[in-house]
Amino acid sequence: MDKMAVVPKRVVGNLILDKTSFFCCDIQEKFRPVIKYFDDIVLVSKRLVSAASILDSPLVVTEQYPKGLGKTVAELEIDNAVGVFPKTKFTMLIPEVKEAMTSLCGGTLEHIILFGIEAHVCVQQTALDLLSLGYDVHVVADAVSSRSQMDRQFAFERLRQAGAVVTTSEAVLLQLVGDKEHAKFKDIQSLIKTSAPVSGLVSQL
Repeated sequence: MDKMAVVPKRVVGNLILDKTSFFCCDIQEKFRPVIKYFDDIVLVSKRLVSAASILDSPLVVTEQYPKGLGKTVAELEIDNAVGVFPKTKFTMLIPEVKEAMTSLCGGTLEHIILFGIEAHVCVQQTALDLLSLGYDVHVVADAVSSRSQMDRQFAFERLRQAGAVVTTSEAVLLQLVGDKEHAKFKDIQSLIKTSAPVSGLVSQL
């Protein structure tokens, strides 16, 4: 066997704006009391939702068993979402989402910016499914959490091993615009002018 064939592919993690979609995973009311740093997650997720609208990038939202766990938190203002998809599976890639994905970005979707809860369950399973389909997955660490920081930490390790990019909200947004001369740079700059919350979210990476 050619030894070069078993060398893992190096993940570059470039983002092309018109081939990128934002995926918001299960940020729902019933999780508020139990998820570590939930308010911080909501604050950063709101930044990402707003950026999707500013950049005219498609936003996909799922809700895990909303009858029991409630709707997406009102603070996120997800009116710009291409769809809000209820589910019982842990992965976001239910048939309805897969169908919607075929037309995102004019059928040229390549990159997913993924955020939400929980890191080791729905976020991880979604990322692994997306990677298995050949998508480039960027997991936004300051917008992802779990009930347990240990579960969160090992989820990020697992996702890095699988080929996902674990990054931050500011990094992905500036990567998407790429140039201070971009028409939407000032709008994005206003979103990130206030730094993301400094919390235990960044101490366990």
